[in-house]
Amino acid sequence: MMSMQKPGKLFLLPSSLGESPISRVIPQYNQEIILHIRHFYVESEKSARQFLRKSGFKIDFSEVELILLNEHIIASKTDLSGLLKPLLEGYDGAILSDAGCPAVAAPGAEIVKIAHQKHIQVIPLVGPSSILLALMASGMNGQGFTFLGYLPKEKNERIRKIKLAETDANQKKQTQIFIETPYRNQHVFNDILSVCKNDTLLCLALDISTNSESIVTKRVDEWKRQIPEIGKRQAVFLIY
Repeated sequence: MMSMQKPGKLFLLPSSLGESPISRVIPQYNQEIILHIRHFYVESEKSARQFLRKSGFKIDFSEVELILLNEHIIASKTDLSGLLKPLLEGYDGAILSDAGCPAVAAPGAEIVKIAHQKHIQVIPLVGPSSILLALMASGMNGQGFTFLGYLPKEKNERIRKIKLAETDANQKKQTQIFIETPYRNQHVFNDILSVCKNDTLLCLALDISTNSESIVTKRVDEWKRQIPEIGKRQAVFLIY
């Protein structure tokens, strides 16, 4: 009787944030893992190629399968299980986000869920998470916190969400963390200042782990005295 093929492993491979030097944020162990993988689940092929080359991956990309796994692919497919075919055939694979950790404010959780159902071993690798790094540096409660993801695009709904987050921060004593796309950063920051109480703490974490990193926590009334121009920088917002 033929034995069934043992599935490969699914690695969750963090990538650098912005222009962070690879050596600063990615352990050597990760780079060693990368070298033997030929099947990558990626948000975008261009970003994946750039990161892999910076990590010392020298294999010709004609010998590598870059499987697109972004929000559009996920939304358009009712069944993603077919994407795991290489792993079910015994090959290892890795999910690689454009920045930071896969499956955390980035695509990947759907495939990870299916991998568990298929009895594929899932191995998360160490790497930068702007959310956790911002929380660590904020001076806010790291024992109880909530990550809210992206706030609503519509202004009134966004303001309602900010007010609710502030209420939860006060009543539950939980740090409230959220992110935004760079072109809406300034709008979100201004909305926070317009609706939150003066003594609410607000941390603005920008370009984490890059040369332009800035992480500052102040009361809302202190921020109002000199409102920064954020521009299109990568931002994490925390209130407490």
